[in-house]
Amino acid sequence: MRYADARIAYSSAVAPDDLVARLHVVAVTERNEVVVCRSAEGWRFLPGGTREPGESLGGLARRELLEEAGAVLVGPVVQFSAHRADSERDRPYRPHLPHPRCYWAYAVARVRVAGPPANPSDGETVVEVLTLPAPRAADYLDAGDDPIHADVLRHADALGLLHGPS
Repeated sequence: MRYADARIAYSSAVAPDDLVARLHVVAVTERNEVVVCRSAEGWRFLPGGTREPGESLGGLARRELLEEAGAVLVGPVVQFSAHRADSERDRPYRPHLPHPRCYWAYAVARVRVAGPPANPSDGETVVEVLTLPAPRAADYLDAGDDPIHADVLRHADALGLLHGPS
């Protein structure tokens, strides 16, 4: 499959930490609902984003959950799958990111929605944060322009990762 000028392949293997460029989190609340977001541009997605220089995966998850969903971690971040992305571009999306091969990782984590998204000036503006049962969250994500996060959520649910402590 091609996406974002890259050949991508989905796998249930855990990505090598040093090659993870992006991380999105299936964030599960105490009511076993999944956090989903919508940007001002209409994109629907699981909270997450691009890794900053020197950032750990846990740090990336904490930052993106707060920025995009107003959520704080209350449990570990457990990676369960990734897209391997082989870029066809001459250079990485950002200079510190691995290139030409990187991974877009997916994890499950327990969260508490503590307030509105932080919406930093250098990120997208999140205008809606919902907590929904997994099937409804997947349908919500499917209604957007990019079904990948709906498929990732369904995979996490099929693996039994959404109920009880992660």
